[in-house]
Amino acid sequence: MTSLIQIAAEQKSADVTDWAARIGWVVGLLLFIAFVYWLMRQGWKWRGSLQSDLPELPAVPDAPGEAKLELTGRYHGSTTAGQWLDRIVAQGLGARSRVELRLTDAGLEVVRPGARDFFVPRAALREARLDKGIAGKVLAEGGLLIVTWAHGDKLIDSGFRSDHAAEQAAWVEAINTMSTLNSTTEGTGR
Repeated sequence: MTSLIQIAAEQKSADVTDWAARIGWVVGLLLFIAFVYWLMRQGWKWRGSLQSDLPELPAVPDAPGEAKLELTGRYHGSTTAGQWLDRIVAQGLGARSRVELRLTDAGLEVVRPGARDFFVPRAALREARLDKGIAGKVLAEGGLLIVTWAHGDKLIDSGFRSDHAAEQAAWVEAINTMSTLNSTTEGTGR
């Protein structure tokens, strides 16, 4: 019996937690996460410097006219036309935000709270379509309103999602009609 009591007295319970090792791992993990975020930020800045040749975005004119259509929703970003993964970050086009769109006879007003507003003149509008994705955002087929427009020597696709998806089809029709009238007018020399 005494041998059992002696063995029990000699045994010591193991430390439950090695705090120094645990704190070391947590600090290491936090440093790794901070490093990854820093690399992502550097990549974003690098992409912006590669696209620095993109001209300044047109500002909304003082009197753009009466709105034909209005839409509230989300701006998901812009890409090089036809290349849905080539995100454009220069001139603030990479910042996602809420959006208010107004289509007037003068063009397309893009008002973004918390981000830079811009204006697409009527002559710059090329087409609109419903699609399923743009860089960083993929939805069901027809979930995004994609507006193609010219800026400088570059064609740009900008992606929007309305708060009321049913109204996006009317936008496609109106913008395509407007761009068709633009090309017809240019072709006749008026």
